[in-house]
Amino acid sequence: MSNGAAGGGGPREGLTVTHRRYIPYSHAHYAGNLVDGAYLLALFGDVATEMCIRTDGDEGLFASYSDVQFRAPVRAGDVLEVSAVLQRAGRRSRALAFEARVVCRGRPDKGGSAAEVLPEPIVAATAVGTVVVPEPPGPS
Repeated sequence: MSNGAAGGGGPREGLTVTHRRYIPYSHAHYAGNLVDGAYLLALFGDVATEMCIRTDGDEGLFASYSDVQFRAPVRAGDVLEVSAVLQRAGRRSRALAFEARVVCRGRPDKGGSAAEVLPEPIVAATAVGTVVVPEPPGPS
């Protein structure tokens, strides 16, 4: 994936970073093997960090979340696909759109280790966030 920053072009709006993660049963927090929403926000932070590395060569710092929406439950045994899309690149700030989708789900009703790939991903959470990166170096 091109980082958009090589060659002095700066961050490229529309750049997408995607991670996939299996949710182990040790991360279940509530009855029914539900995972807490904070877990998803931490995953959004992970893709935001990679985005900053790709666009600016720095891990950046998360400044804020807005419009966080938890849309469907996430359970232990799920496989999540978490994406960040660069919506806007300012001088030091980056506006990112996040989405977490369940792409596989455990099926304990069919056996202790049964699972399936979902025919359509389930959007579990969305958010908008702002990260900041260091001041770009000036001309030498």
